[in-house]
Amino acid sequence: MAPSVQSSSASNSSAKTNIGIIGGGQLAWMMGPAAQKLGLALQIQTPSKDDPAVAIATQTELGAIQDVAVTRTLASHSDVITFENEFVDLAALDSLAQSGVTFAPALSSLQPLLDKFDQRSYLQKQNIPVPQFIALESIPESDRPSWQNPFGFPVVLKARRLGYDGQGTSVIKTAEELKSVLDREGFAPFLLEAFVPFERELAIMAARSSSGNIVTYPVVETKQENQVCAWVLAPAAISKEIEQEVAAIAQRILTGLNFVGILGVELFQTGNQVQVNEIAPRTHNSGHYSLDACATSQFEQQLRAVSDRPLGDASLTVPAAVMVNLLGYESARSDYSSQREQLAALPNAHLYWYGKAESRPGRKLGHVTLNLTSADRITQRQEAEQAIAAVHQIWPTA
Repeated sequence: MAPSVQSSSASNSSAKTNIGIIGGGQLAWMMGPAAQKLGLALQIQTPSKDDPAVAIATQTELGAIQDVAVTRTLASHSDVITFENEFVDLAALDSLAQSGVTFAPALSSLQPLLDKFDQRSYLQKQNIPVPQFIALESIPESDRPSWQNPFGFPVVLKARRLGYDGQGTSVIKTAEELKSVLDREGFAPFLLEAFVPFERELAIMAARSSSGNIVTYPVVETKQENQVCAWVLAPAAISKEIEQEVAAIAQRILTGLNFVGILGVELFQTGNQVQVNEIAPRTHNSGHYSLDACATSQFEQQLRAVSDRPLGDASLTVPAAVMVNLLGYESARSDYSSQREQLAALPNAHLYWYGKAESRPGRKLGHVTLNLTSADRITQRQEAEQAIAAVHQIWPTA
């Protein structure tokens, strides 16, 4: 089943047409219709022939995403290589870049982002607001037995690398719990940050072309449950000032990194203040609503940016939309055909099923976007809550 994409404008005759993608999950899969529309061929590097994006690939190179030998083969028939996720080996890929392989975003743009401590440090140097943080690795071993958490409790413990979908992030409530984790895992893998008592979580998708043109999407509200995104409401009910500040932060990040492609910025809002939580240097869950609610989806925008085509219009084509993730609530092998039929029948619903063979609690199996009809913010919120409840009557939460 191919996802649907709405969007805009003509392609550039000098633009790249063979796009390599490292990673073959649902984020690459959802680029399929946009690639077809733009006349692009997608070459996928992915570990398994059963991965979702294999179904839409012009050519597939099977191999781990960190396998540089497979990437070298991918590069032999790609004009540019981009990334579905950030779990790559930049040092290994650098040998390909030195030999002339084009990556978008460039490896230098990704370098400050892949380790969460490096990412936080980069943002801090750019005077972009972030929660207080420390790298636990910096604490001398001789001081560790008597070390005290400086931020109080609760406190947030994050794996510096390879965390996603709630993996590697924990809200720690007591000194005993923190000591237990560090005794078991050690200090080096972790970033510790102050817990932010936020009012809501926000996110924005933003794209930059190689010529420096930037397009920002609406600021959205996200709801995280067990550190996994449960739903996204577009647009967020925030002041114009906060909306402009969030967009300006995204623009500063893109420009400062000389970033080519799309990225997601997740933020905490407390009163009239915002702080950046994390940056995802790729298409992102908080932008899935754009497939059915924006003039140009985030997936088409990514392909436009990395193939040197003009960026598209990112504005909403409906008053509002809510995207609900379909998270696994059991360990099972099922295609959930009955629930999928019911979800697709909901009013103004657009269902995306990722074709994963196995379900487990918290795993993203699909999503459904429901376009809303009211232009009034209060009514939008009511509509969104009703839509989320309707989804959860069909699809249980874990």
